[in-house]
Amino acid sequence: MQNLTRAQRAQLAMVLEVSAFPKPGNVDRCHDFPTTRLEHFLASAIMAGPALEAAERGGRGLGSLIHEAVALTGGYSGGNTHFGAFILLMPLVAGDGIEGAMRLIGETTVEDSIEFYRAFGKTSVRVIPGHELDVNDPSSLQEIRDRGMTLYDLMLYSAPRDMVAREWVSGFQMTRRGADLLHAAGCGREGIVQAFLSLLALEPDTFIVKKHGSEVAGMTMRRAREVLEGVRDLQEFDQECIQKGINPGSIADIIIASIYTALGEGWEWDC
Repeated sequence: MQNLTRAQRAQLAMVLEVSAFPKPGNVDRCHDFPTTRLEHFLASAIMAGPALEAAERGGRGLGSLIHEAVALTGGYSGGNTHFGAFILLMPLVAGDGIEGAMRLIGETTVEDSIEFYRAFGKTSVRVIPGHELDVNDPSSLQEIRDRGMTLYDLMLYSAPRDMVAREWVSGFQMTRRGADLLHAAGCGREGIVQAFLSLLALEPDTFIVKKHGSEVAGMTMRRAREVLEGVRDLQEFDQECIQKGINPGSIADIIIASIYTALGEGWEWDC
């Protein structure tokens, strides 16, 4: 992996995440969703290249980079595939790791928030009603300006309800945990599945909370724990999640960031 640029490593991380199977409830090489297929995720990883390369070059605000990535990957019918991943990857790529990412996050501006909200408005990302600034309401953008909310402030506001936002304010704790799990689990897709299950068993996935409620998210977390303990079959858990439309999308985003981090530390994917 020494010959890959940071942008290429990020693209590889997105490809490896969606290719690993079975990751309960999510699109992978074995099953698609009715409107979102494996090809949509692979295409998104390719199309995001210019934005990731811009992040690696530096000199751009994180909000602008996230907005560009969303704009580049929004021209197909599969809908949002990597919005959460872009939120995590852009600071990691631009900052060349977690420490540099946190420095850049601390330097975000109100304009970064505006750019981020414009990107958010181009997606179909779910929010918890009554808790978020309305991305479809122009007055929310004015409120951000009036309150002087930087993109860090915006993530801090969302962190109690969104685990991807929480990575920005926690120092990428779950990303770091996922990278460590990848190193411990070993190389290849089996390591990705093991790390995915371990993170899913650790904390309720907030994408599931937004779609199905906290009770279902808690149940999914417990099921993952049972798989790791050997008392539940992984394939059956995967089928149960698919049948019920339960997809841990936030954990998938964090696993992408974890793969990116682990690849930079020498983790092997092609064993």
